[in-house]
Amino acid sequence: MNQEPGGQLVYHRIGGLIRKYRKEKGLKLLDLSGVTGIKSALLSKIENGRMLPTIPTLFTIIQKLGITPEIFFSELSAESDFPGYLYLPKDGFSTYEKEEGAIGFQYQSVLESTFEGGAFQISLLTLTPGSQRAQVTTAAYEFIYVLNGPLQYQLEDKTFDLSEGDALFFDGSIGHVPINHTNTTCRLLVMYFFGELRK
Repeated sequence: MNQEPGGQLVYHRIGGLIRKYRKEKGLKLLDLSGVTGIKSALLSKIENGRMLPTIPTLFTIIQKLGITPEIFFSELSAESDFPGYLYLPKDGFSTYEKEEGAIGFQYQSVLESTFEGGAFQISLLTLTPGSQRAQVTTAAYEFIYVLNGPLQYQLEDKTFDLSEGDALFFDGSIGHVPINHTNTTCRLLVMYFFGELRK
């Protein structure tokens, strides 16, 4: 797990950490739902970073997973000093699953870090031809940069036709989905900003 400066808790990693422990226990979302009493749709949103759980919900989940709070929160802590630069070879990008059931969506985490008042994550998203997913929401602001396209990006009832070099910035609480109608692979750079924007 990446470490960040300042000894802060990296809240946007909660979902991925819950998924990791759930899979280590050999549990499906429906299994975890059954033992926690939390709906599987809500668990899916938490695991995929679409929303942050309330404190009682989080403690229920980690208790039912058999993880002590000390161990869980130690994995969220960020304790190393930033040396002033980061070299990020592509072999070090970690693949992760963001939406269970999505077809043709391949995510790679490039960098995750915190800053005063928030955090960010930079990912590469590859969309294969015929990729499918329903619109989702995220507890973050999102910046999309098209590395190669074309593709369509839907924000609720609006559709944007994007080509290589185009960008889109939006509030992730708006339902959204990228669509690849072509017969070639599309790639996007996706940045998630966790925190409040100043007006």
